[in-house]
Amino acid sequence: MDTISNMIIQIKNAGNAGHESVTVPYSKLKHSIAEVLKKEKFIKNAEPKSEKGKKMLSVELFMEKRVPKIKGVERISKPSRRVYTKTSDIRGVKSGYGALILSTSHGIMSGREAKKAGLGGEALFKIW
Repeated sequence: MDTISNMIIQIKNAGNAGHESVTVPYSKLKHSIAEVLKKEKFIKNAEPKSEKGKKMLSVELFMEKRVPKIKGVERISKPSRRVYTKTSDIRGVKSGYGALILSTSHGIMSGREAKKAGLGGEALFKIW
């Protein structure tokens, strides 16, 4: 199972269904991805909470007149095929309206931050 794919698809589907928030199983990686999505203004907030003894991550979505901010996602690096990107290969997503999320040696960050810091890494997914 690809837990990152499950998380981003759950967030996208919850927005398309008109939900204000979605709850996904917690992990440090998912929490740091949610923090980057929060910095990039794709979600309002993400905070860990406990439900029935299990740690969960509650994600609040941006909705403008019941239209979700997240239109689409595309998983790049998968468990079966890892894709690594150099700093020079980092490009904008959807003419700057989207973001590329990378896993670098300095943690999870967006393509803009990684390019500014001069870092490459594993390209996790694109979101727009």
